[in-house]
Amino acid sequence: MPAGETAQVVWSHDANAQTRAANSVNPMTDFKGNLLVVDDKPANLRLLSRILAGEGYKVQPALNGQQALSTAYTEPPDLILLDLMMPEMDGYTVAAQLKADPRTQEIPIIFISALDAVDSIVQAFAAGGVDYILKPFRPAEVLARVQTHLALRALQRELQQINLELAHRNAELEIRNAELQEALTAIKTLSGIIPICAWCGRKIQNEQGQWVPVETYLEGHTQVAFTHGICPECSQKFLLGRTPR
Repeated sequence: MPAGETAQVVWSHDANAQTRAANSVNPMTDFKGNLLVVDDKPANLRLLSRILAGEGYKVQPALNGQQALSTAYTEPPDLILLDLMMPEMDGYTVAAQLKADPRTQEIPIIFISALDAVDSIVQAFAAGGVDYILKPFRPAEVLARVQTHLALRALQRELQQINLELAHRNAELEIRNAELQEALTAIKTLSGIIPICAWCGRKIQNEQGQWVPVETYLEGHTQVAFTHGICPECSQKFLLGRTPR
């Protein structure tokens, strides 16, 4: 960011104004994503918001779980930074409600907490968290983890889109295959009156008016294939020296 220019998050002591807090970011900074930051401590919320806004992220701050849910449902963010220990509704409860709602269930959640006990960390991941940052947090670590999980989320969305397109194409191919199979069946089905030689009984007149062997005609109009053998009647005639008809 150029010297003398800073990214700011506007705050007010009015609760409604805090919920509607907006970012003033250098317009030359590329937009990197929409983040929801939740912490019941205003000082922590201001610090996190300024760090993230300074890197080009749009930040939506929330001071409690209910504000966080309302914001997430109204304008689903790309990622959520969620404080674990909050009054009335803790981070576990907020995460559970977010993961239960189709609108927000796939949004990655990074928990932020001063609790370093293994049980707390395990419970956070079990609640649907993708990462866990300990307080006091380090700005470089926060930015690195946010960037990593936003990149993973982008890849996940790309993969979902590819899978959706593949499923659509597979459905189209199944329809085309069914149509081709139906057409092939119709072509291979014999119907109507077919002229057969009354003298030899071994040739059929095809659609072009040509007389072709019965086996040639059937092989071209059905799915059968012929092999050669000698029936008992012809075998007997052959042994008696008679030429079979």
